Amino acid sequence: MLSGFNHLTLAVTDLPRSIRFYHELLQLHLDATWNAGAYLSLPGLWLCLSLDALRDSKLAADYTHYAFTVAAADFTALVERLRAARVEEWRDNRSEGASFYFLDPDGHKLEAHVGDLASRLQACRAKPYAGMQFYP
Repeated sequence: MLSGFNHLTLAVTDLPRSIRFYHELLQLHLDATWNAGAYLSLPGLWLCLSLDALRDSKLAADYTHYAFTVAAADFTALVERLRAARVEEWRDNRSEGASFYFLDPDGHKLEAHVGDLASRLQACRAKPYAGMQFYP
């Protein structure tokens, strides 16, 4: 039986650039590096960067993305830091809670989000999506 989220591995094309992005810009803790990868972390998140020269970094059209939690008090400073670094934005926020949608150097879609599942469900109960159902 599955018991929770274990780790996230991202294929990257330039390992030093990706380490700088995740460690210096997003401020994940750098735990280990090796010739073809790195381990970084946040409380509850283990992130592996894996060098893959075959990675196609073209922007995919789907909504698949990886969201990181950010405190409301830190949101504006994070967005300002990312914009100052000229990080590409890929979507405008259309849902509950402040969100900033951006790309990493290899085109992985990321989100910085203020809120959690409980706050999202509360907002959806007030204004449900078409056909939405809630379960106990």
